[in-house]
Amino acid sequence: MPDYDSNAWEDNLIADLRANGGRPSSGPLKGQTLLVMMSTGAKSGLPRRSVLTYHRDGEDYVVAGSKGGAPTDPAWVSNVRANPRVTIEIAGVEHPATATIAEPAERDRLWRQHVAELPWFGDYERKTDRKIPMIRLRPDSAA
Repeated sequence: MPDYDSNAWEDNLIADLRANGGRPSSGPLKGQTLLVMMSTGAKSGLPRRSVLTYHRDGEDYVVAGSKGGAPTDPAWVSNVRANPRVTIEIAGVEHPATATIAEPAERDRLWRQHVAELPWFGDYERKTDRKIPMIRLRPDSAA
């Protein structure tokens, strides 16, 4: 039994990512640059796994807490607020990292970058009244 929340769709997606250099070869996320983030549950303290689309900002990986434009943040945002030490896997290589929620001015700049690289994210902001948080994932080697 895995030590994180697992589901077959996500397991298959991660296997596809690992087999294809970090970009799935099939399915709705075909060709997207994705990373796998392991965080610690804010309430449970248990390992939690999230597959996230990202863009780069310098040495950092930047992800959006979009939840597809839902009215609430995804659970992993609470996890990184409570426990910013994470592990990220990019193209099959794991890196310990620190997650930082971007402050408003930086958040807006990172959001614009994210939407420029991943235009469909613009739709998510139009679906919700909340400010979608932007999270910077800094690998330890970049510190």
